[in-house]
Parts: sequence; C-alpha cells; structure tokens
Amino acid sequence: MSDPMSALTRNVILSAATLLSSAGTLVCCVLPAILVALGAGAALAGLVTAIPQLVWFSEHKPLVFGIAFALLIASGGATWYSRRLACPTDPVAARSCQRLRRINVALYSVALVSFAVGLTFAFVLPKVM
Repeated sequence: MSDPMSALTRNVILSAATLLSSAGTLVCCVLPAILVALGAGAALAGLVTAIPQLVWFSEHKPLVFGIAFALLIASGGATWYSRRLACPTDPVAARSCQRLRRINVALYSVALVSFAVGLTFAFVLPKVM
C-alpha cells in the first residue's frame, strides 16, 4: 500500500506543473489579446523585445495546449484517485494531509480555469470574430 502523504505530495507537484503549463496558455494567447484590446500594443512590442521567447508560445499554440491538456488529464486522474486515500492517524500528519488535499484541489482548479480562458482566447474567439 502506498503512503498517502507521498501520494498527496506527488499530486501537489503534478498540480503545480499543470498550473505552470496552463499559465503558458495565458501567456501565449490571453496576454497579447488583452494588451492589444486595451491599446497597449507598444507595451506588447516592448515585452516581446525584452523576452523574445514569448513568440515561441504563440507560434506553437497546439503543442502548448496539448501539453497543458495532457497534464490536466493526468493531474485530474491523480486527484480523483487520491481523494479517498486514508490520512495518517497522527493529528499533526492528518492536518498536513488535509491541507495538501486542499492545496491540490485549489491548484488544479486554477489550472483548469486558466486553460479554459487560454483555450477561449486562442481558438474560440478567433473563429467568432
């Protein structure tokens, strides 16, 4: 039987990686669209000049979204699997276990929302406009 604390720690790390990849979808598609919509095209040009790697995200949107989606699926499955794992009987370890579960769910939720917003800006709005 696996240790619930190590499984929860792995899930938190997986959720953090998922959040990071979902943030990549925001950088790729939401940030430029919002800056241009607000009339801050010069700020966007300055940002791209300062960090030219940002252009790579926009050029490889399907790859960025594919990786983020795969991580969302893996993280969601791990979260679903670990939801019923027993926490330790030690009160301190049990509180830590419950805190890790809440952190995991919060990270996953933020990643899911970030992915949905990025997907909307990258693929849905260009078709509508």
